[in-house]
Amino acid sequence: MKICLLSYRGHPFGGGQGIYIHHLTRALHGLGHEVVLLSGPPHPNVIEAVRVHKLESLDLYARLGRLPERPLRMVTPLNFFEVVSTLAGVFPEPFTFSIRACNRLRSIRRRERFDVIHDNQCLGYGLLLMKGFKIPMVSTIHHPVSVDRDIDVKNARGWWQKSKMIRWYSFLPMQRFVARRMDKIVTVSYNSADDTSRLFKIPRDKFRVVHNGVDIDLFNRDRSVAREPDSLIVVGGHSPLKGLAHLLGAIRLLKDERQLKLTVVGGPPDGKYSPGLVRDYGLQDVVTFTGRISPEDLVRRYSASQVAVVPSLYEGFGFPAAEAMSCGVPVISTTAGALPEVVGPDGEAGLLVPPGDPEALAGAIRRLMADDLLRQRMGQAARKRVESLFTWREAARKTVAVYEEARADVHH
Repeated sequence: MKICLLSYRGHPFGGGQGIYIHHLTRALHGLGHEVVLLSGPPHPNVIEAVRVHKLESLDLYARLGRLPERPLRMVTPLNFFEVVSTLAGVFPEPFTFSIRACNRLRSIRRRERFDVIHDNQCLGYGLLLMKGFKIPMVSTIHHPVSVDRDIDVKNARGWWQKSKMIRWYSFLPMQRFVARRMDKIVTVSYNSADDTSRLFKIPRDKFRVVHNGVDIDLFNRDRSVAREPDSLIVVGGHSPLKGLAHLLGAIRLLKDERQLKLTVVGGPPDGKYSPGLVRDYGLQDVVTFTGRISPEDLVRRYSASQVAVVPSLYEGFGFPAAEAMSCGVPVISTTAGALPEVVGPDGEAGLLVPPGDPEALAGAIRRLMADDLLRQRMGQAARKRVESLFTWREAARKTVAVYEEARADVHH
């Protein structure tokens, strides 16, 4: 099968969508399929067998308000729209990428014929123009971004900050409109399928659940690294959605009981989101912010930690939970979103607590830190759960089945 994948941001450091592209393309190729990827910046890190068409945007958010290189590029209608939208506080990339992808695909298909177009949660209006190519169209929706918007607006300070958040998320009506017109929708968890169906008003029978995988060869316990006593790790803790503030509140409750050490991986290295809480809670000697690190360094950090914490207020899947589990680390997770699907039953591979509850987090940390045998048993169960349920080869196989179903429906 010849597959055209679309990803408006494809690099693994860009988050879950980039990780998805990195591994899914490799696994699809491993099953014998040909993959062509149309990507916007930051561009993906994929195997050489995957042909990448790099669609250059103005990438204004990365330029921090500076004028783009070669300013004359702004005179084209699409680029001018991108500049004006960004200055107005709107996030235009899903729309502008979809138009650029449609234009590129229109020229590519003169010499290549694709069996399916697979969009990675861009859902821009350009996808509707692609419907004219008469190629089956599948879109992956990792989770409904309206959840992020609601949490960010709720946590915004003052009316001006709230209005900025509302403007930034103004692409959401477009995504809802386009999603309803896709042939099939892939979601990475049953919870995400249910929430997206409800919030986007799309019939549930249009969704197909394909859980993400984990690179179980990379994310494996590094036994040359010793576990550090009373050590915790949290990954991706730089936005309100990730619940870091609640974890810091839990550690504050425990700081007179245990000499805990928390490593926060991802986000700005100076902990830009929450230095005030770290200082106010007196946790300067407890919390370390690493910023972005390599996957290999992340494995070493997991291997050195006794417990991984996922305090998120919502997750469409939860890569940090699955990767920690793959490294044999017991997990303390909230019950938000799809996390119970990943972690499994409470007490098996980890402990589940309500989201936004520092006292519950503190109780779970207290329980695991006090019981070496429980941590060992949960860590072993965590690795086995990932090996049996979350591999990229199985994710690719199920994704191909969705492609085949979409093709059969379109050609019927």
